[in-house]
Amino acid sequence: MTDARIPLTRPFTAGNELAYMAQVLASGHLAGAGPFTRKCEAVLESELGVPRVLLTSSGTHALEMAALLLNVGAGDEVIAPSFTFVTTVNAFVLRGARPTFVDIRPDTLNIDETQLERHISPRTKAILVTHYAGVSCEMDPILEIAARHGVAVVEDNAHGLFGGYNGKPLGSMGTLATLSFHESKNFTCGEGGALIINDEQYAERAEILREKGTDRARFLRGEVDKYRWVDLGSSYLMADVVAALLYAQLEARDRIQEGRRRAWRLYVDRLSDWARAGHIRLPTAPANCDPAYHLFYLVMPSRDQRRALSTHLAERNIYSTFHFLPLHHSPMGRRVAARPSDCPISESVADGLLRLPFFAQLRDDQIARVVNAVAEFDIRRELTA
Repeated sequence: MTDARIPLTRPFTAGNELAYMAQVLASGHLAGAGPFTRKCEAVLESELGVPRVLLTSSGTHALEMAALLLNVGAGDEVIAPSFTFVTTVNAFVLRGARPTFVDIRPDTLNIDETQLERHISPRTKAILVTHYAGVSCEMDPILEIAARHGVAVVEDNAHGLFGGYNGKPLGSMGTLATLSFHESKNFTCGEGGALIINDEQYAERAEILREKGTDRARFLRGEVDKYRWVDLGSSYLMADVVAALLYAQLEARDRIQEGRRRAWRLYVDRLSDWARAGHIRLPTAPANCDPAYHLFYLVMPSRDQRRALSTHLAERNIYSTFHFLPLHHSPMGRRVAARPSDCPISESVADGLLRLPFFAQLRDDQIARVVNAVAEFDIRRELTA
């Protein structure tokens, strides 16, 4: 009998999701800015130690709000890693900015901070960083470079909620930061996000942008007797019925993160010898980084070897997949880039990276199946078969 398929990811069910959503349905207030929206924002503000968090309808919309808050426009440039998801950059391109793509470090697969300075131009408005797989970028030198040149730092923290760097929570260090609560993330409401505001000068305008360019938030607090259209904006609010689902997840944050931490450590412990023998890289977390344990991957020596291992796992009913493709090589990336980019590490990693099944409720027997299947893979034999 074939073993049951092991998926790549699976959303965690905390237990109170349906009860909280039922409360919202009974209240009659399903739209945004309701009680569960405020509860989620309060938890995140407290846990991250940040001045303001605003829930949004997606992580993409949080990034779009960041671009609006920074007044990014035609003629501006942003610096970003080539190895990231398209929305990190697309939100700024939508405002007219042109990206400069920078290569990544070979250890953490994060933007290479040593390359930033030479890519900054008089037009640079922001440095965009992604904490890949929930492991922090080297934020101290990044922030120092940004401050010296007077540019903002935006943390795309879609992978890194509750991770840390030098004792500081990821998402709490840049001018602005964003979160994603897509179903593939550690904490999910299906689709959702949040904007983290670390510089309070942006807080009032952020509320306006999220409320379609109106001062409705001030009206709801009784600060004005009517609300008006006062700025740019869009419908960026997360519905409260969705926030109710998210709140149940945030309540279970310790359980969720412990499950992911355990799976990550078991993979590292059981695959390290195999990886070392085959010159295969596993995820790395420097000593000053506290990972958020978002995903687990192998970096194979070549695309052919990656494909062979993926096929080997599929034959054993184990799902695996590649990840980001370098943006500097994409059709749109070539079209909008401020200047040509040389990102050999991004290209090599994109060819070799293979994600393994990884989620909080991954069982011991499932981890054992994946590890055994990987460990029995012989690169030379598989490629000549």
